[in-house]
Amino acid sequence: MNSRSRSGFLWALFASALSFWAASCAVALGPGYTIEKQEIRVRFAGAPELGIHIVATYQLKNTGTRPLQELELRLPGRRFVSNEIQASWDGRALPIVPSLENPRNARLRLSEPWRVSSRHTLLLARDLVSGEGNEASLSFSRDAFFLPAAGWNAELLPPDGLFATGGVPPKKWELLVSVPQGFHTHVSGTLKRNVQKGGETVFAAEQGAKDPYPFTIAGRFHDAEVGAGEERVHLWTSQEQESAKLRGASETLERVIAGYDAAFGERTKRASQTWIVECPVVKGCFTSFNPRRARLLGQEENERTTAEMISQDTMVVDLTGGPPALAVAAAPSLAASWLGYARNPGYYEQRPPLSMFTAFAAAIGREAAEGGDTRSETIRRALRLIPSDTTSAATTTNTKSPREEDPNVLRAKSFLFFYALQDRYGPEAFRKATQHVLYARQEHEFELSDLIAAFEQETRQNVAEFVRMWMKRPGVPEEFRARYEGTAAASDETNTRRAP
Repeated sequence: MNSRSRSGFLWALFASALSFWAASCAVALGPGYTIEKQEIRVRFAGAPELGIHIVATYQLKNTGTRPLQELELRLPGRRFVSNEIQASWDGRALPIVPSLENPRNARLRLSEPWRVSSRHTLLLARDLVSGEGNEASLSFSRDAFFLPAAGWNAELLPPDGLFATGGVPPKKWELLVSVPQGFHTHVSGTLKRNVQKGGETVFAAEQGAKDPYPFTIAGRFHDAEVGAGEERVHLWTSQEQESAKLRGASETLERVIAGYDAAFGERTKRASQTWIVECPVVKGCFTSFNPRRARLLGQEENERTTAEMISQDTMVVDLTGGPPALAVAAAPSLAASWLGYARNPGYYEQRPPLSMFTAFAAAIGREAAEGGDTRSETIRRALRLIPSDTTSAATTTNTKSPREEDPNVLRAKSFLFFYALQDRYGPEAFRKATQHVLYARQEHEFELSDLIAAFEQETRQNVAEFVRMWMKRPGVPEEFRARYEGTAAASDETNTRRAP
């Protein structure tokens, strides 16, 4: 364990012990507050004016060691076009001041000190408007909208100070979504009731610890179920689709889901469901595509994304190409459902080789969708990005640090590293080890050492030495390159002999 890992481990151990002691004694150690009750209301209006009205209500109690003069907020992301957030404290307007330390934060200045043990009600209101025509903004139509599982509502933060607490939602709270009658609606949490009134339907969903980021998607969709077995896939489209075209997409999605299950384990022990929904307004719906990942997946570098996960179980797609192209386009993004989406944020902020884990996962899905010997083709494509003259150095004395390697070469090498793990230890050990890390490190930072430990636990082998051979020496091992480039040469020779 390196010094960074050791210090992080010791601090985590200390923090855990401190939290346990504080909880058992019910004694505050610093400034803070508790959210005793929380409710967020979302109302979509398609007419007369198109918009989404969001109101969040919090009942708060000062449970800290001193009075508070202000509250800090993490502002919503900028993918939506909206008015300024309006805040009130027990019904009286509160000024919102931008934070000088962090542009994503803002401060609510209280008119009077918030005394210890006293309770107050905070209300935050915001209106979203359609950003149609703006490529940088998410938009919605009169017939459909969605709010992804992050970036649309403000988050309360702990106050300044040592051992500060606050901002954590209660164990259970309610999300209420009002939509026009006739809308298909899917929301986070557990649906408790829906009430029809005045041409609207209000869906009330209880949110809990398993729903850290609320989301909703709704619209006048046609619902078709694709896929088979325990995995159910709901396809929501603005127009009804031909059954023959859906059948092909269904078969491809079945292969993709089976491929992810085989590589990373099942997402849940119970039967799971996935919603694939046509994006209400394609322009601005998807984040920009990573050209480096596109090259590894055999796509054009300027090819834009046509599918994106907006929650653990929901994806928005561009159906311009029709259902037959849906599964292949959706496969790479669907990988996020197995990687934990927002519950494993560390997987999206890593250094090599872990920084390429998501690209590897995307390749698994694309290989399953396209069929054939796509896996070998993907590996050979990545090998072409790594100069072969460095191969011999990878089996001799280390003469060049991997940090000195060209960044594109290092990315390709990190991408291939996961294929090498599969080859070396087998798909079953790979599945069990990665599944262990995916679940054990939920909502926590992790390092390469965590992955190594998981593989060594499964294989009872010195995996650390294998990792050093791959990542601490330049190029790729000669044996790995020969295995796949030799396969390609043999295949070409066979095809030549068969040619008339």
